[in-house]
Amino acid sequence: MASLCGRMTLNAIKKNVAYNSCRMFASKKVTLGDPLEHATGLEKRELLAKAAGNANPFDLCVIKQGPGTRERPTEIPSAFDARIVGCICEEDATSVNWMWLYKGQPKRCECGNWFNLVHKAPV
Repeated sequence: MASLCGRMTLNAIKKNVAYNSCRMFASKKVTLGDPLEHATGLEKRELLAKAAGNANPFDLCVIKQGPGTRERPTEIPSAFDARIVGCICEEDATSVNWMWLYKGQPKRCECGNWFNLVHKAPV
């Protein structure tokens, strides 16, 4: 009986200590710093570009096709000498026609649209 009472008292003490320590820390307001302060490398450059107003720093959004003629091809920005481009040839198409596009070499898609790679400063 004494050991049972001792265990109950010990459990109550353990619970009280844990409860009090949680209550003590819960009263302090803890906030994390700005994500920009913790970011490094490419993530930081992306956050800085977005803060400067560039919502699409890596040009990953869909680009509306221009006239797509040989004289006025759709311009695709890239910081590299080559980029893979996907053309949705028809509005109701269920597949994408992928092709490599190289700087200085306009390329024609199977649907007849022309694309040209133009230089863009890297992020």
